[in-house]
Amino acid sequence: MKPVAAGITNVGMKRSHNEDSFFIVEDEGLYIIADGMGGHSSGEIASQMAVETVANFFKSTSNDDEVTWPFKMDKGRDYQENRLVTSIKLANLRIYESAQREAKYRGMGTTIVSALFKNDEVIIAHVGDSRCYLISGSEMKQITEDHSLLNDYIKAKKLTPEELENFPHKNVIVRALGMKETVQVDINRIRPNPGDIFLLCTDGLSGMVKDDEMKNIILSNRDNLEKANEILIQRANENGGVDNITCILLKIV
Repeated sequence: MKPVAAGITNVGMKRSHNEDSFFIVEDEGLYIIADGMGGHSSGEIASQMAVETVANFFKSTSNDDEVTWPFKMDKGRDYQENRLVTSIKLANLRIYESAQREAKYRGMGTTIVSALFKNDEVIIAHVGDSRCYLISGSEMKQITEDHSLLNDYIKAKKLTPEELENFPHKNVIVRALGMKETVQVDINRIRPNPGDIFLLCTDGLSGMVKDDEMKNIILSNRDNLEKANEILIQRANENGGVDNITCILLKIV
């Protein structure tokens, strides 16, 4: 199962450079987005390192059965799930070690969200607040859970709409690649139906365009994913474009 795919990234309206990265490994059915943190060039370095490390690990393990894995397999996961989690853990370690070695990279990190299509399943792996949504029929739901301070507050107690709108630390991430030597990777497994559409995106999109509006744009352009992406970027920029914007749309055919 390999979906029809379209990806796009945009610097937005307020930033001078783009710290987002995305990577498509079509032969492996692998799609990755990362949103770098750390400012200047380091956020860009972290996100690029993340997507390239994950992609290269998949390429190397696909072509050579003798490749030594950097971490032991988790017996509670199947091979493909282990492969995806291991690749992200390896990316985390490389970013962390780079930040420890070079002062100019100190504090850099990145979120990551990825989708792996194997057989009749999709494995979603993520760290941070870059998201995956599933549009099935006329409904859209968020698959991933943000690793953010705001989401921690939402889970701990009910915030009023006014408190939610005025929350002062919306951009604080509590889990990301590069923050620590090891990282926990969240996994979701889904069996999609023909016509289902997955949206992977950074918070430059999800933070600027409401879920219902994203859903309507995608459903109105479900036969032209490139156009849907362009409209999503345009709408995020019309609403302020305060961050870099990246999204990948994946349609099951």
